[in-house]
Amino acid sequence: MQSISVQTNSEFCRQLTREISSLQKFARKFTSDHQRIDDLVQDTLIKALRYFHQFKSGTNLKAWLFVIMRNTYLNNYRKNVLKRATLNFIEEINASSLRPASSHNMGEIKFIQQDITHAMKKLSQKLYLPIKLFSLGYKYCEIAKQTGVPIGTVKTRIHMGRIQLKQLLRDYDHAS
Repeated sequence: MQSISVQTNSEFCRQLTREISSLQKFARKFTSDHQRIDDLVQDTLIKALRYFHQFKSGTNLKAWLFVIMRNTYLNNYRKNVLKRATLNFIEEINASSLRPASSHNMGEIKFIQQDITHAMKKLSQKLYLPIKLFSLGYKYCEIAKQTGVPIGTVKTRIHMGRIQLKQLLRDYDHAS
């Protein structure tokens, strides 16, 4: 295990450059897609530079980078799973309710959109804000920072909000 002593940002950048091939090899454990490997390495390097001040001089840089990469991959994976689940939920509502609307009256679409907006407004502020931010593409950690609550609480509130939205919009879930 190689530990380094980092004096300056430029020295830190030189050390990062030496670790790129190790990062690429480690990224292959998560994906075989070359583009995703490059993206994962790039995201890891960007985060390492952003959090340079948090690196403890004299510790193992490669291990620190591997933890950043693993967490980046896991966060992106979770985000994509939730995004797909949310999109599937919205598509289910839209697919079942918009087909009849498009063949009868385009005005129905406006009412459906109003119902969704109205249902969102019925959520308590503690559920509404995390769901709104998540739908805008914010990550859990960003939502936690913005709302001042732990990440676990953010995840729970998004989950509970989705359940309430599904309940509030249940008429569309059964429409065909």
